[in-house]
Amino acid sequence: MRKRIVLMMAIGCAMAVQAQKAPVFETSAKEEIMANRFLAGSNYLDYDRQLPTKALTPTPKGYEPYYMSHYGRHGSRWLISDGNYSRPIATLETAKEMGKLTAKGEEVLETLKAIYKTSTKRLGDLTTVGERQHHGIGKRMTQNFPEIFKKKDVMIDARSTVVTRCILSMIAECEELAAANPTARIHNDVSESLQYYLNQPWEGIVKEMGRNTGDKEDRDYSIKWTHPERLMKVLFNDQEFVYNNISAGALMRQLFHVACNMQSHDTDLELFSLFTDEEIYDQWRQKNIGWYLDYGPSPVSGGKMPFSQLNLLKNIIETADTVTKTQATLRFGHEVCVMPLACLLELDNCGMAVDNLDELDKYWRNYRIFPMGCNIQLIFYRPLPIKPKGKGKGLPKPGPVLVKALLNEREAYLPIETNQWPYYNWQDLREYYLKKIEDFSKH
Repeated sequence: MRKRIVLMMAIGCAMAVQAQKAPVFETSAKEEIMANRFLAGSNYLDYDRQLPTKALTPTPKGYEPYYMSHYGRHGSRWLISDGNYSRPIATLETAKEMGKLTAKGEEVLETLKAIYKTSTKRLGDLTTVGERQHHGIGKRMTQNFPEIFKKKDVMIDARSTVVTRCILSMIAECEELAAANPTARIHNDVSESLQYYLNQPWEGIVKEMGRNTGDKEDRDYSIKWTHPERLMKVLFNDQEFVYNNISAGALMRQLFHVACNMQSHDTDLELFSLFTDEEIYDQWRQKNIGWYLDYGPSPVSGGKMPFSQLNLLKNIIETADTVTKTQATLRFGHEVCVMPLACLLELDNCGMAVDNLDELDKYWRNYRIFPMGCNIQLIFYRPLPIKPKGKGKGLPKPGPVLVKALLNEREAYLPIETNQWPYYNWQDLREYYLKKIEDFSKH
């Protein structure tokens, strides 16, 4: 056990040092959320509300992109649990029957009932917003990397978890790839046999060490940053009734949950206006900490949670080792894989170990990592063929294979040195990750 703790401390320190190479945030999370409330949705953020605006760095001279290795989350969906909708509705319905709702409370109840009605037999399903996100991602892939996706007879291997919303997201993306290149040879696969790396179960060292080591901290911050008093006065006309009958903090969090996911639908219905800027920021901070504890490199859990994606990282490396000609590998799954994978890869600030959770959002912001439709793209570049310059002269040695990482289509920093960011030596990066896997797997 002592060896394992020492290992986790070493991993956490290494990740913190590497992540410092990434640029710091230019604005505070609070300022960003006040300017764009949708960001507070965390994993419910509509991908298209945070699209990149900066052009990608040109391909290095003497190189060409030839392979994309990708993992992407499904697009926007309905909430997964019926209780996400029905619990706050039941609370407000009971209060209405007793004459305890304000006019605003009744309006909120009707909004909840309207959005709940659309979820009938749709819980967890991909929405039209989610489908549109993946059409956009697929189209931009072909525009950003035509050397790969518009090459005649290019092979594209696309695989999805067995969840319907992931399968439909894969289809939407592949439709764009096929439209841009009718000669593309696209292979789609969905199977339980792929789950071990597309949606890795909690097992091995991560499971043995315990998944929920941050439960106490999560509960403490939920209480610390939930202040429902003002909202209860907006919804209910009798505060003594609220005190005796309503779990005010839970109701506030339930309403915020539904409010966050309304951006997953093409609708004018909304609940964000129920909350002040301060309340929205505090509710998001709770979620940010919760996700960091459960899936990020938190020192509370010894930095182990990103290693839940060992099988996925191994698959990325092993598949890349087999590539000899232009092609793409596309994988479709969930945010609970994208987020820890981004941390395991140490993209930008994702791998940063932060001890003081009160200051977490200075360094680590979940909406930068895992909106609906979030994705990681690793683009591989090989040297162009070298032409001999004269008789009797040997060919110069070709350069190394290079790779760059895109997190949600933005160029990201990686955890090794480079003199031509965002491009890194693949062999060096490969060795870094294999060593990281080996060190963790020994204990």
